[in-house]
Amino acid sequence: MDGGAIDGGWYLDVTGFARHTPWLHGFMQIFTNAGLLLLAVLAGVLWWRARHQAVTRMAAALWVPTAVLLAYGVSNLVKIAVREPRPCIRYPTVPTVATCDFATDYSFPSNHVTIAVAAAIALLIVSRRAGLAALAIALVIGFSRVYLGAHYVHDVFAAAVLGAVVALFGPLTRGPLTTLVDRMRAGRLRPLVGTAVVPST
Repeated sequence: MDGGAIDGGWYLDVTGFARHTPWLHGFMQIFTNAGLLLLAVLAGVLWWRARHQAVTRMAAALWVPTAVLLAYGVSNLVKIAVREPRPCIRYPTVPTVATCDFATDYSFPSNHVTIAVAAAIALLIVSRRAGLAALAIALVIGFSRVYLGAHYVHDVFAAAVLGAVVALFGPLTRGPLTTLVDRMRAGRLRPLVGTAVVPST
């Protein structure tokens, strides 16, 4: 798959913008990975709070890492099937902020964005405030992947769709996850999922 034939012009426009904004390089290089860490922190906070909330709340919180793992796995399968070379390989003379990845580390779709959007949508199911913050983080991560020269624009959009589709299956898993949480709260794994607070009457 020749990604440059799809939207190589957009890639060149963004990397050209990157060359003219050196003051943004450090932030983008850090945030492209640190943003994923922030999403993990958000997921961790919601999980911690859910330990003293209803079973369905904990089930929704557990869907966040589940969705991320599923989306990441599907993303890697797509990468192997499509085998799109990185844009830095397609345009070897174009300077990029990030170093070029190995030729076997394919470009379509972006794993970073798949993970970020899957986490953001799953977090949105748990908490509107956390989900909106996560979506903003995912947006910056998506832009950073093209800005740094790691992906084409279509790699980012496809990854966002993939991550969102996987995460939106969350409501369908509510029954099984709720049952799982019930069993965990009655067993040795109770410290991980806590117990719901019973309101006094």
